[in-house]
Amino acid sequence: MFIKRTDLALEARELWQESAERTTRLMGVKATKSKLEGYPVTRVDILDHRGEEALGKPQGSYFTIDLTTFWQRKADFFERAVRAVGTELKALLPVEGSALVVGLGNAAMTPDAVGPLALDSVLITRHLLSAMPKQFAGFRPVSAFRTGVLGTTGVESAEAVRGLVAEVQPAMVLAIDALASRRCGRVCATVQLSDTGIIPGSGVGNHRAALNRETLGVPVFAIGVPTVVDSATLAADVLEESGVEKVDEERLRGEHDAFMVTTRDIDQQVRDLSKVVGYGINWALQDLEIEEMNALLS
Repeated sequence: MFIKRTDLALEARELWQESAERTTRLMGVKATKSKLEGYPVTRVDILDHRGEEALGKPQGSYFTIDLTTFWQRKADFFERAVRAVGTELKALLPVEGSALVVGLGNAAMTPDAVGPLALDSVLITRHLLSAMPKQFAGFRPVSAFRTGVLGTTGVESAEAVRGLVAEVQPAMVLAIDALASRRCGRVCATVQLSDTGIIPGSGVGNHRAALNRETLGVPVFAIGVPTVVDSATLAADVLEESGVEKVDEERLRGEHDAFMVTTRDIDQQVRDLSKVVGYGINWALQDLEIEEMNALLS
């Protein structure tokens, strides 16, 4: 069976449905749809081992926020996106405690720069609470760390974060990363939130050590933006939509496995969505309005 690569739980569920009989019920998985700030939200809950086996993802909750209309830039599009991401993320997080926000990825490669860029918009307060406790008494302690990538640091992201967690002792870790989608329409048009942690590079076939509660000892919440599509997966979908019944799996992987596809204006899209993610984290962690975030970050 040809394995289509995706990091999105929503798409893993779609792939299962496409491969199963129409009358087959997906056991161990619950999906619900809603709208928040005008943006569609799909929640996929993987309830037990049956759901884990069917979707290939760990048990937990996955929220996919559809930001397709974000690019129409209608009234308050940025503020509404921030509130949508922040509200869903806040519902996942513990109500109190310090947070370590980790930006995964390679800042020198635009499709992989979501994590590092998002940290530019996150309010870092841990040191301010120590230096000026009265002025920042109402803020939650937040620290941040850009991991870099193994090829330039020689250190696995999980190793670096594990050491920092031991030193800083946060109540939670928020890990931001770029993801892979199976659909071009979801590239830079969705944000996925989950309470299951993350495996950096899994969507592009470059699995690294996991960042989750088991490896770090604290709850890990993942925030991801799909920025690429695996070319073999894209080709398979195009062939199937064209009516080709049998896809040459070996040829697709052999000729296309080294390629990832992204959008023409990926630079601007990654910058804009990274800012949405950063502000969304502030919305979830701090009792601030967006105008106040602008003033503190300026």
